[in-house]
Amino acid sequence: MTVEPRPLGRRERNKQDKLERITVAARELFTERGVDDVTTQEIADRADVGAGTLFLYARNKGELLLLAQNAAYADALDRGARSAAEIADPLDAVLAILRPVVECNRRQVDNGRTYLREMAFGDPEEPHHRTALEIVARTEADVADALRRDGRVREDDAASLAHVVSAVMLLSMGATANAGAGVEEIVDDLRTQLGVILRTREPHRPR
Repeated sequence: MTVEPRPLGRRERNKQDKLERITVAARELFTERGVDDVTTQEIADRADVGAGTLFLYARNKGELLLLAQNAAYADALDRGARSAAEIADPLDAVLAILRPVVECNRRQVDNGRTYLREMAFGDPEEPHHRTALEIVARTEADVADALRRDGRVREDDAASLAHVVSAVMLLSMGATANAGAGVEEIVDDLRTQLGVILRTREPHRPR
């Protein structure tokens, strides 16, 4: 027998409504002016909530950026995984996974680099930070699946190699030297670096 989910009570509906308003307000303001030029009070005002209420959902501006951007990064990863499913070549499949993530990151470069910094150095116990780390884990899992198509990559090496791929992508997007780089430049950089990594993999010879 299927059990129907219980409808949300008024209190939960109000909480979800406030969270949605805060998320939208933060995303809009960060997109319009960049993280550094927006105050938490401005986000609270646009969301029509008090500053105290705002801090119940995110303790600082960095966490607000994670809240605002996590869904966009998750959607980008979903698009990349769907594209990669149609591609046989492992390197091309990996780049298909990563490209939408790079596009998401470069929509507003300063915001994108700040997002990466918050993800890398934020509080892992904070829920929005935890969600960002889950997106990284999903990225690595999708990359590992693509790499397993390469006969040179052993099954038990795929996850470790995917972790390297993820680190290369995050460094390429976050590096100061690449602050002015666009999507194609980042993707080309990834293709060069990841191509070297995959070419240097020796075929596995059974003992």
